[in-house]
Amino acid sequence: MNALLDDLTWRGFVADSTDRDALAAHLDAGMVTSYVGFDPTARSLHIGHLMQLILARRLQQAGHRPLLLIGGSTGLIGDPKMTGERVMNTKETVSAWVASLAEQTKKYVSFEGENGSRIVNNLDWTGPLSALDFLRDIGKHFSVNRMLARDVVARRLEDGISYTESSYVLLQSFDYAELHRLYGCTLQTGAQDQWGNITAGADYIRRTTGDIVHGLVTPLLTKADGTKFGKTEGGTVWLDPELTSPYAFHQFWLNAEDAKVMDYLKIFSFRSHDELAELAEQTEQAPYKRLAQRALADDVTDLVHGVEARKAADEAARALFGRGELAALDDATISAVMGEVKATEVSTRDGELPTVVDALAASGVVASKSAARRTIQEGGAYVNNAKVTDPDARLSADQLLAGRYAVLRRGKKTVGGVILTR
Repeated sequence: MNALLDDLTWRGFVADSTDRDALAAHLDAGMVTSYVGFDPTARSLHIGHLMQLILARRLQQAGHRPLLLIGGSTGLIGDPKMTGERVMNTKETVSAWVASLAEQTKKYVSFEGENGSRIVNNLDWTGPLSALDFLRDIGKHFSVNRMLARDVVARRLEDGISYTESSYVLLQSFDYAELHRLYGCTLQTGAQDQWGNITAGADYIRRTTGDIVHGLVTPLLTKADGTKFGKTEGGTVWLDPELTSPYAFHQFWLNAEDAKVMDYLKIFSFRSHDELAELAEQTEQAPYKRLAQRALADDVTDLVHGVEARKAADEAARALFGRGELAALDDATISAVMGEVKATEVSTRDGELPTVVDALAASGVVASKSAARRTIQEGGAYVNNAKVTDPDARLSADQLLAGRYAVLRRGKKTVGGVILTR
């Protein structure tokens, strides 16, 4: 059995594949060109896509060549979803997102050497294709019966599904065929919900050329309760630091469930089997230290945002709970912290800053102004980590972070914030 395929299976990357023995032999035979596609449905990729990028990186580290496809044409159509017709974005929007995603993917693979990666855009070969050529040369190889039997299409039939969305499988199959023709691509990877599209592409290549190509899909990541992994109360966890700050990104991974953290580490970390085994043992012996969560958060943040951004995020977390200096944080990190603690806006239009009692109550760290007053009297109230002892104290301009933020804390763990506006 192929060592890479064994390792990918152990790490949890393999939900299904075409003939496993044939795929293993193919990977053993020499450099394999693979591809994974990303449709520009937003300006950024998210952590679900990160699993695919890491898989591409692992393939490359094993000596194979990964192609990264950005779907300039498929992004205009949209893969059918269970809940209804997709909203079509303008060509200008999709084009801008194509450029953004192409730039974003570059950091995960190398473009140097014999197995250097390449970014490709399927609009390059579908754009010049006429409707008649598409129907004659591609459509004739696809059975409507098989298309209707696809799970997502079958579920949508009662409420209706457009021809546009139902044709997505033809476009993706044509992508595989073109990459096979242009670059000798013989392996397509993707998430488990792409299995039907990937096998349709492999079948299309077999029908039109007689060549045997392969597919491998990763599982859809879930939490311990079976719900989808990668969402927070604030929404999707993006790879773009402007959409999900490095601080919020790091915090997301720190909060990984005990029951799933080792599974996530196997996938998202590049630590060896031995390192992971040792970490699992240490975590089991002292779960309160959350060593596995710390390793996961550090490794993934280092990969996506870089070591310096991760250190800044870690310092922000320490400062938030009184173990570091809040004033030393840069404005962007402070803003991210305020977002994470769901800071409340407080107006200063009257020209006067609020009292500490008002700020504590507004931030939600206490239930009322009377509770805020009691907290101060009992010695448990802090503004930017400085203890407040005067129940009548008022916030001052020199206390504010970046000129408009204040972190409020009750005791050691209850933290909130206010954003002063005019």
